[in-house]
Amino acid sequence: MNFDATNRWVGCFTQPADAKQMKHHVIRITVNGDRHTLAVAPHWTLVEVLREHLRLTGTKHGCGTGDCGACTVLLDGRSVNSCLTLAVEVDGREITTIEGIASSGGELHPVQDAFIAHGATQCGFCTPGMVVSSVQLLATNSRPEEQEIRHALGGNLCRCTGYTKIVEAIAAAATQGEEAEG
Repeated sequence: MNFDATNRWVGCFTQPADAKQMKHHVIRITVNGDRHTLAVAPHWTLVEVLREHLRLTGTKHGCGTGDCGACTVLLDGRSVNSCLTLAVEVDGREITTIEGIASSGGELHPVQDAFIAHGATQCGFCTPGMVVSSVQLLATNSRPEEQEIRHALGGNLCRCTGYTKIVEAIAAAATQGEEAEG
């Protein structure tokens, strides 16, 4: 949400009563290893800041109510719905989006490789949130059982698949992690 050259509100369905007087807060965040200082309005959500201001469009804006998980990011290593997280709440924190899951050299994360190898995507809209949730699961539980995988994906909805390939991909990524350790 921005103001154009004539101070008209741009990018929002409704205009605040006095948009010119809206107070912005300065936040400092680290996103995918890069530090940013941003002036944000008190009502802006993290998904808005990521997509509209930092141009990290891998994080999807789905339902806007925290039901679909398409906007899942890691906040200090824990998965959160960025549509329910106000930008002012993340001041001083570290955020990892789907763009930051791959290595800095561009090598895909084992979860990303497994999603591709197992055909765990259909339209792809839910995939970033699924991958981010899966990365957090494997960071905290390197050997999840099928039921634990399904539970970890409880906040992520896919309307195209029956989740079987997604669960298989995550299990395969866990196995790859074990092989890399052993």
